[in-house]
Amino acid sequence: MTDTAAAGPGNRVHIDKQHPDAYRALTATAQTVREAAAAAGLDRILVELVNLRVSQINTCAYCLDLHTRAALRAGDTTRRLGVLAAWRDTDLFTPRERAALALAEATTHPADAGAQSAAYDEARSALSGEEISAVVWAAVTMNAFNRVSIMSKHPVRDGESRTSRQR
Repeated sequence: MTDTAAAGPGNRVHIDKQHPDAYRALTATAQTVREAAAAAGLDRILVELVNLRVSQINTCAYCLDLHTRAALRAGDTTRRLGVLAAWRDTDLFTPRERAALALAEATTHPADAGAQSAAYDEARSALSGEEISAVVWAAVTMNAFNRVSIMSKHPVRDGESRTSRQR
């Protein structure tokens, strides 16, 4: 594939198209993480909340669009999704969801050791070790997808078919 064929808006290289084998490996990792999360007992709504919160922090428009729709399909509400950025200031989220969101934020901001310790303490009281691991893996893979979409400048278009990049 040539550089021109993989270029997106603003002359960005769509790295997922430029190196499709690497992108397929990342997609396979995401599938393994989804399976691990389900096996650990994490429901799809909780996983999508993690995906959305990580994408909010990273300001990834493409992933926010994709995972908002996924969360709604999983049964979450527009009210909860609308206040997700301020989840600490509402009682709309369960203790498990709150623990997962804190852990996802600590994973996304790894330099804040204090937040990591507090997130782990909270997670330990609401989640099993298997669930903690699945949440961290979900946040790690979402951070990776955010970087791919942000650096490639993947567009958000009204009515665009997204089946080729669903995660």
